[in-house]
Amino acid sequence: MYKIGFDNNKYLKMQSEKIKERIAQFGGKLYLEFGGKLFDDFHASRVLPGFEPDSKIRMLTELKDQAEIIIAVNSADIEKNKVRGDLGITYDLDVLRLIDAFRGFGLYVGSVVLTKYDASSGIEAFKTKLEGLGIKVYKHYPIKNYPYDIDYIVSDEGYGKNDFIETERPLVVVTAPGPGSGKMGTCLSQIYHEYKRGISAGYAKFETFPVWNIPLSHPVNVAYEAATADLNDINMIDPFHLENYGITSVNYNRDVDIFPVLRAMYEGIMGKCPYKSPTDMGVNMVGNCIFDDEAVRNAANNEIIRRYYNALCQQRKGNLCEEEVNKIKSLMTQSGINSKQRKCIQMALDKAQETGAPAAAIELKDGRVVTGKTSSLLGSSSAALINAVKAIAGIDKEIDIISHQVLEPVQKLKIENLGNHNPRLHTDEVLIALAITAATDDTAKKAMNALKELKGAELHSSVILSPVDTATFRKLGVNLTCEPVYQTKKLFHG
Repeated sequence: MYKIGFDNNKYLKMQSEKIKERIAQFGGKLYLEFGGKLFDDFHASRVLPGFEPDSKIRMLTELKDQAEIIIAVNSADIEKNKVRGDLGITYDLDVLRLIDAFRGFGLYVGSVVLTKYDASSGIEAFKTKLEGLGIKVYKHYPIKNYPYDIDYIVSDEGYGKNDFIETERPLVVVTAPGPGSGKMGTCLSQIYHEYKRGISAGYAKFETFPVWNIPLSHPVNVAYEAATADLNDINMIDPFHLENYGITSVNYNRDVDIFPVLRAMYEGIMGKCPYKSPTDMGVNMVGNCIFDDEAVRNAANNEIIRRYYNALCQQRKGNLCEEEVNKIKSLMTQSGINSKQRKCIQMALDKAQETGAPAAAIELKDGRVVTGKTSSLLGSSSAALINAVKAIAGIDKEIDIISHQVLEPVQKLKIENLGNHNPRLHTDEVLIALAITAATDDTAKKAMNALKELKGAELHSSVILSPVDTATFRKLGVNLTCEPVYQTKKLFHG
């Protein structure tokens, strides 16, 4: 059952105040690294029920006259066509989407930086495309022995080799399509170049996860580690914070590894580092805004399970190595959780065994679970979707809410005109048919109005769903998992 456990209004107020304090700490220019997703942080909204996905952007728009944005993207992610899991689009497309979205909020995007730059044909094509769209592009290069050879890194052969990104405003926000994009390295490189030009500049970090002031083993922090399994991130106690303050705080390995570089840079340039620990670098009030720890723990445990099933499916598709799957499985074992805690999984599997065909189950926000089976008319996910809106709207499950006068022409169109072999309707086709019926039928209209209540529901399918169905549930805000098997033995699954 879905329960709110996070106070978003309190978070907006506390986080805004802390960011303004940090900006005031540096008198010249501040490079602010924004971790996670800036305006669509769906991971945070899943593990912190009550967190609004656009919380960060709402804070940033208050400073839009002072701020500009740099988007950092790892060249290797472009080359390998890395996909953003929550949106299903590649990182190169997400860079364009981010620019459009920031501009839509009235924010100025100054440039894109290609980190770990490699002059491959794919990277050069992406660079040319951006420049053709009028976007400034800069290159930051791989640095050998990074982050351990500090003398080399903080030199003209290290950060000094990178392009200096021309900026215009006092607050420079560095963000990215996803983790591992080189945001911190971009900030540090810029500070190195700024001071060589006689400009005082500071650095701060706005990172939501891991949450520094909740336990290392808290499901919210474990869920972050599961989400970054492909980066091999490891949550850990910040040893610098413990040594300097005697206070236990949670950070992660990449920030702990890079901290000596940051400290050495500041000491070399300013004679003193303003921070004593990686935790000091951050501004994160999340832990102070959790008011129902049990609700948050349950949500985060569910997210870990979802991450595990997603990893299994990605492995089945050939997009993920076994090591990443095993890491998430190990996190589940350490946390004492298993798939039985996600009610819709067993319900879907039971229905599939009962019918001998693919099946799906949706757990609604009030705790009820509805199932869907495969029929000659509907796929199992489409059936589950229809049954879910019936349940929400209080419509008897035996009532047909879509007119056969609408369904039959759609099926005929698919087979006779569009060349499909499968007459069963996908979820998007079902919703269109429902919308058409709702124009003249009050029962169908009630079902249509119930669609918005699906946001936050949990769905499991006994087979891997098509990209069309996956995208539909994503747009509805339904949290989807699938068994790592295909419905057919075909080699191509479009």
